Amino acid sequence: MRVVIVSASAQRKPVPEYVTALAKGMESMGHRVDVLDAWTEDGFRLPGYEYIVVIAEAVSLFGGKMPEPLAKTLAAGSGLVGKKGAAFLKKTFPFTGRAMANVMRAMEKEGIIINWSDIVLSASHAESLGKRIGA
Repeated sequence: MRVVIVSASAQRKPVPEYVTALAKGMESMGHRVDVLDAWTEDGFRLPGYEYIVVIAEAVSLFGGKMPEPLAKTLAAGSGLVGKKGAAFLKKTFPFTGRAMANVMRAMEKEGIIINWSDIVLSASHAESLGKRIGA
């Protein structure tokens, strides 16, 4: 299966270790995985994938605000209606429920059907989650 991981970290920085670990876990299951950084790339290639994974970090402590590039990247990929996807959130603050709801809301706004969501605790946890995709 062709899978894209949209990484939306809280700040503009290189792709975090937990994102590459998630991709490694998915690749070990035989999937073709590409990582797209929401800060540096656009979302025009998103319709070409069968499964869209968004992994994000919350920007604010209480509001669960998501990085601005996430919404722009998802909106740029027109034709996402009906695509299956997963929403992951890196646990950074104690209040993650609202942040997870915001990630899912951004995906559903573009028509992505979310069939899996989870909180990522570490890189090793992300790799084990990646091995469960399509299993």
